[in-house]
Amino acid sequence: MAELKLVINDPKTGKSYAKVSDIDLAGNKIGDKIQGDHLGLKGYELQITGGSDTAGFPMRSDIEVTGRKKAMLSHGPGIRNKQLKKKKGIRIRKTVRGNTISNLITQVNMKVVKHGSEDIEKSLGIEKKEETVNNGKP
Repeated sequence: MAELKLVINDPKTGKSYAKVSDIDLAGNKIGDKIQGDHLGLKGYELQITGGSDTAGFPMRSDIEVTGRKKAMLSHGPGIRNKQLKKKKGIRIRKTVRGNTISNLITQVNMKVVKHGSEDIEKSLGIEKKEETVNNGKP
């Protein structure tokens, strides 16, 4: 399997972290929970919330296929509000990806469900930038 770009969101802080990994998530669906130990996040539990494929088509949790599907949609991933403002109740046929991860998925979005003992930034190897205050001085 090719490298996956994982986008991990921490709802506690509101920050998102990107990580490239060779982990094999094929067969998992949106909403499934995985252990963070496989990603170097000891003690963490992550939930899959979405993703996109090689062409940028978003995954949808309500479509039960592995591949792409042209679906009639009125809201949710893959739909912009501008497209629906013309009339009330309008639906649009859009191509989206199903809810199951395959080897054609390039990005997987996740959120932290259970925190571990170590800080997530330290576990991912991200250095915190210290903010300095100049007080108007050069």
